This record gives sequence, C-alpha cells and structure tokens, in this order.
Amino acid sequence: MASKPPKSDPVQDAPHVAEPKRAAAGLPAIAHTLRVAQRQMGVRRTALTLLRVNQKDGFDCPGCAWPEPDHRHPAEFCENGAKAVSEEATLRRVTPDFFAAHPVSDLATRSGYWLGQQGRITHPMYLAEGAGHYEPVTWERAFDIVAEELAALGSPDEALFYTSGRTSNEAAFLYQLFARELGTNNLPDCSNMCHESSGSALSETIGIGKGSVLLDDLYQADLIIVAGQNPGTNHPRMLSALEKAKANGAKIITVNPLPEAGMERFKNPQTPRGVLKGAALTDLFLQIRLGGDQALFRLLNKLILQTEGAVDEEFIRAHTHGYEEFAAAARTADWDETLTATGLTREKIDEALRMILASQRTIVCWAMGLTQHKHAVPTIREVVNFLLLRGNIGRPGAGVCPVRGHSNVQGDRTMGIFERPAPAFLDALEQEFGFAPPRKHGYDVVRAIRALRDGEAKVFFAMGGNFVSASPDTEVTEAAMRRARLTVHVSTKLNRSHTITGARALILPTLGRTERDLQGSGLQFVTVEDSMGMVHASRGRLEPASTHLLSEPAIVCRLARRVLGEGSRTPWEEFEKDYATIRDRIARVIPGFDDFNARVTGSAGRPGGFTLPHAPRDERRFPTATGKANFTAAPVEYPQLPEGRLLLQTLRSHDQYNTTIYGLDDRYRGIKNGRRVVLVHPDNAHQLNLADGSYVDLVSEWQDGTERRAPGFRVVHYPTARDCAAAYYPETNVLVPLDATADTSNTPTSKSVVVRLEQSATD
Repeated sequence: MASKPPKSDPVQDAPHVAEPKRAAAGLPAIAHTLRVAQRQMGVRRTALTLLRVNQKDGFDCPGCAWPEPDHRHPAEFCENGAKAVSEEATLRRVTPDFFAAHPVSDLATRSGYWLGQQGRITHPMYLAEGAGHYEPVTWERAFDIVAEELAALGSPDEALFYTSGRTSNEAAFLYQLFARELGTNNLPDCSNMCHESSGSALSETIGIGKGSVLLDDLYQADLIIVAGQNPGTNHPRMLSALEKAKANGAKIITVNPLPEAGMERFKNPQTPRGVLKGAALTDLFLQIRLGGDQALFRLLNKLILQTEGAVDEEFIRAHTHGYEEFAAAARTADWDETLTATGLTREKIDEALRMILASQRTIVCWAMGLTQHKHAVPTIREVVNFLLLRGNIGRPGAGVCPVRGHSNVQGDRTMGIFERPAPAFLDALEQEFGFAPPRKHGYDVVRAIRALRDGEAKVFFAMGGNFVSASPDTEVTEAAMRRARLTVHVSTKLNRSHTITGARALILPTLGRTERDLQGSGLQFVTVEDSMGMVHASRGRLEPASTHLLSEPAIVCRLARRVLGEGSRTPWEEFEKDYATIRDRIARVIPGFDDFNARVTGSAGRPGGFTLPHAPRDERRFPTATGKANFTAAPVEYPQLPEGRLLLQTLRSHDQYNTTIYGLDDRYRGIKNGRRVVLVHPDNAHQLNLADGSYVDLVSEWQDGTERRAPGFRVVHYPTARDCAAAYYPETNVLVPLDATADTSNTPTSKSVVVRLEQSATD
C-alpha cells in the first residue's frame, strides 16, 4: 500500500556516516527500488508501471538519457530510474486544498525533498499579485494571464522560455516554434548548465555537438576511459554496458577525484551471477585533482607523439586540420606541471599510457566533471586531440561519448531549443511555416538571470525543471526571479521554483511520461532522443493523475492560439489533436527525420526507433569550417589553490536526480539521513584541524574578491583526492557566482570552487 507524504521536514544536517561501499547495485538496490516504488505507488501499480519502463511498447524513463539495448531485459530500469518513475506515477496528490492550507510563505521554508514528496499537482494554480496563496484557475484564464503579460511587453525579447530535458521532441519543437513566431530566440535550457561545454568543443573540432558512439561501439572497444563521471549514481544502466564491454575484453580507466562504488564493482541485479558476485570494472583508477584533466590529456598526447608508430599518420593527413600547431603545443607539456595539476604519480600516468598504446579502439566518456570548469571547453578539445591522434573517431569501437544527463535533453536541442540557432534551421522554419524567425541571438541561462536581475526581462516561462534550484548564485537568482512580472511553470510536482515567484505566478500541471495521452484523433505517443542519437517512441498507459491535466503539446498549442491569434498560419489546433502532424513538420525542417512517423513506429524500420545521422561516425566526414576534424592548441589551465583552501566540487547524492531529491541517503558513499555534508580527505582535515563530525561553513573565494557562504555542513573524512572536497547541490549552488562561467560555453563552474572551511557558529 502506498504511504502518505511526510508532514514535516526531516533534519538534514545530522547524518549517520559509515564506510563507503565498494560495489554498486546487487540485492540492496533491488530492495531499495521496491521499497521506494511501493511507498509511492502501492504493490499493483508498481508491477504494472515498472515493467513498461524503457520497453519498445512502453514509456521512456523520465530519468537519464542512457540508451536502451536492442535486446531488453523485462526489468530494463535502474534504481534511480525506478525512483523517477515512482515519483511521477505516485498516488499522492497536491490539490487546491493543499494550497489553501499552505501559503507561499510556508512553502518557501520547506526543503526540496519535502515539496517533491507531496505528490502530483492536480489543477492549474494562480498566485495573484499581492496574494499569499495559490488558488485554482481555469485553463482559459491561465492562458489569458500569460497573454496579458506578453502583450504588455515592450519587446518579445523581454520574455524568457526555459526548457528542461524531460520535454518530448514534439513539445520542444512546438515550444521553440511558438517562441520564434512570437519574435524571440530567448530559449535557455538545462544544457546551458551541464553539457554546453561539450557541444561547444565538439562543434568546433568534429562539426557536430553530439557524441560519435553507439552502444555497439562500447561493446567493441579495447579501452574505455570514463572521466569526470559517476555512472553508478547518475547513469546506472551504463554499468551494464561497461560490464558487457569488459566481458568482450575491454579495459577501463577511471579518471575521477572520488572513488565511486559503481566503477569499482558492479553487481548486476538482472542476473543471478551479477547479484551474488558482480564484475570488477575499473582496471586503472586515476584519482585526479579537480580540474587537472586538460593537463593529463595534454601530457598523454605528448607521450603518444614521442612513441614511434603510435600516431595514425594516414588518418591525420586525410581527415584533420591544425596538426602541426597542436603537436608543437603538446610537445611543451611538462611532467612536473602535470603532476602538480593532476595530483597523480608518474607511475600511474605511465601505466595509463601503456594501456592506451595497447588499444586499437578507444572511447572517452565524460560528464559534468569535465564540463563545469572555467577551462572546460579547452579540456574537451584536448580529449578530441587525444582521440584524433590515433584515428579513434569514425571507426567501430572508438569515439567521443559525452554522457548526457536528463532524458531528451539532447533531443530538445535537436528540435531547436537553442538561444543561438543555426541560420539553416531558421531558414527551414521560415520556408515551412511562412514567418520570418528572429535572427538575433537570445539569452542562455546565465544571461537570462542577468536580464531578470536588471529588469530587461519580465516574463519567465518554464517548460518543466526547477530553474531556481538548478541555477548558480542562489540568492541572486531568487532576487532576479522576484523582479519578474509573471513566472510560469509547467510541472508535474512541486519544487522550490514555485515558491520564488514574480509579481504573479502560474503552475500549469501536465501529463507525465507514464500517463495516457488522449487527444482529438485518439491515443497519442511522443518521441525522445537518447544520449547516443537514437530516437524512439514513448507511450504512457496509466490513467492521468487528474482530469485537469493537459499534455505539454496541448499547453503550447493552446497558449499559441491565445497569444498569436488569427494572425498565425501555424495549424496549432491540428497539432494538438494529432501529434503525427507535428512529426510530419519536424521531418521537413530537421535533417535526419525523413519519414519520421513511419520510422519511429517501426513500419519503415526497426521497432525500437532509429539512429540519427552523424557524419563523423558514419562517413568520417567532418562538417566544420575547415571541412576536416580540427586539432586545437590552447594553454594548459588548472585551478590554483591558495594555502589553507580546498577545491570543492558540487555533486549529486545517490538519492537524487538533478535537483529532485528522492531521499536523504547516499548509500554508496556511506551517508544516511542527511545532505548537508562536506567530504574532505583525512590528511587535509587534520591539516585544517577539522575533526570528523565537526561542523563548518563553506565560504567560496573568487578572484574578484567576492565571497559566498553556505552554513552548517558536517565534515566527513573521505578518500577524495587530496586538496579537494565535495558537497551536494543545490545546497552549494549559493557558492557559485553568476559570472563564474566556462570560457566559450558560459556554463557555471560548479566543479572548481575554491573554498575555505570555517568552524560553524552552531558547532
């Protein structure tokens, strides 16, 4: 039987701490999955729902974007995916009575965990100017309110249209179409905060801002380097792919400041042997100092250049540009500087080099551990240099593998959710829909917050997500949101962004992935794109949580009809009735989606979906400005650490996904019933006179002299890299200034925060 949500907020700064685990998944993961699912959904609903996750005739997990294999297990989901599904398919409800009992002032004092546990929002809700409570509102009145505020703007560029990764391809395409027909490219999205650095670096070097590998490539690789990533918590189904790669003979190098249980040993819960024994995954652990990855790959490139026969000269001559300049820069790599930047030993780097030279097919996977530094883009360019040197792009078993976070975050970008759209995309929109899209670049996330802060933007509309908690510089972000005339959130559940509002606010409740979507032409499905460019259908089967919900495509279509009126030639009403008509238009606008409807249903291809074209992977053709893959040369950078300071990375607990907090345990790291912890190497803790269990304030220090404080964190002695520390976000987002961003990509630098630890006043 499902349980009721918590009435009060649990204490989050007094955790029980034990030794970290040395293996991931296994029987504990199965038990925890079933316990969480039954608490939210009950026994029968748990069985009906989880067996449809990631199946070809089921729905796509609303969690991570890891791809599904061709041959799928009946339980094709992970522990954290089951948590995401359970919270969406929960039997708990947030009704108008709940809002009547809880003024916004009360909700603003609650934790993100407590808010999320209350359940699904059942009605459109409106917070009038000066009011203390949200009140129910009709959909018609909600759209009128948005239309009123948009009509009052001095320019369409005073409106911001944010997108979270869970939005379907169909909804994302309509959303950007509406924004551009309104007259703005202000389409910030969650990519701006995570993998924008990957897209920037890859677009410049190989001509497409996506990874070049498929699952089959992982299974064929000789060597897989997993850098700045924790699959065991963030993409658990990746562990199954790594297990299969290992069984096929692959070696794995893990590059990370923290030892992660999943990369040490994976106990696959889908097989009896896996549950009982598991498989060791990492062959070599390089426990790197935060921000030292560029220096590491630069030195490895120098060592490859110095090794006779190691460079693929034929590939370089035929397919690359800029080799001589790159090689000259690489040859200046210095051992001493590299050891300082990385914290590694010469022996470890030499061992990595031997494994690299023994591999004919190498893949490098990475996530936010590489993308959220000031020098993130040059770091990823250096990774590309590393792969190009030995011809490891454009052949089976080799390539670049940025592992995207949220389901369909990559698909949203493909659909045009981008503040700097390509002219060819805008030309195609104009030809198809008969209006002139704006050409001026819009705001990304950081620039959007500045625009709100400075009064240059007045309406904020979010399609999913938890913008306030996801963004950096929490106090500045919250103050900026409060300056808006109207904030609107299309949501399934409560989050902190609903409590930090403009003068007026709307919550528009929408269908989840698990739910049946019935429109005028009948039962609908939507599509998503995974982290490897596979597009497939998602079909919800559950009864919607409320009769008052609208699907995301329906919300956009009705809003567009109300705002744009009779002057719009776009068939919004037709799109709402039949999503196949949306896919027909996508096929005519976006390359690679020919015969979209037939291919995604399997009538003209594989029933599991289809793969989007990728010129570097498919043809060894690189659509860059030079027409070739570009080697690059940039100065080696790494964070400088003053005496008595530590380098902090913000990260997820195992009981969370992005800003959604499922629980208060981080099982693999030995943290139970708490989130306000800071992980510090015992040697650093002793140097700083910080006992395990003592309490500190985290104070970030920046080159401009500014400081920011996050109070009341329990010190945990932990085997992180020396001089480095780690703590969970969103609690530590307050430490990252709005202007602390990566060069080129403008991504917040949440993985290299210089902090001092001061004894807490409450200790």
